Amino acid sequence: MIVLGLDPSLSCTGWGVIRVEGSRTTHIANGQVPTEAKASMADRLHHLHDAVAAVIAAHAPDRVAVEEVFANKNPQSTLKLAQARGAVLAACGRAGVPVREHAARLVKKAVVGTGGAEKAQVQAMLKVLLPGAAIAGPDAADALAVAIADAHLGG
Repeated sequence: MIVLGLDPSLSCTGWGVIRVEGSRTTHIANGQVPTEAKASMADRLHHLHDAVAAVIAAHAPDRVAVEEVFANKNPQSTLKLAQARGAVLAACGRAGVPVREHAARLVKKAVVGTGGAEKAQVQAMLKVLLPGAAIAGPDAADALAVAIADAHLGG
């Protein structure tokens, strides 16, 4: 099974693709999709949609795992995150790929063992779980963690 993990964000959406065979997980690819802060919202969302659609076309995942939205203290930030999620979910829907959503705490618990893990702990564990994988950056690392958590949660 090939799982695409997504960590949506308007500024930079992370993605990571893994192969799951039984209890074995291997890294296929990962990357980040930044958007231009000065571009219009419509252009930024269009860019995210098309970039995720291209990743789906290139890697043909069996399913997609996405981190659930969380409420920020700033309502504008929450709204922008929700719009970015909408763009990437629309790309998944258009491709006909099933999507599963996971809470950030659940992802951290599945990868590190505790829901309160820091980003550095998640990144360190990824080096153990995906030895030799060159990770494009923190957003790609988060996306790979979402994919691994989804694989561990089964189904």
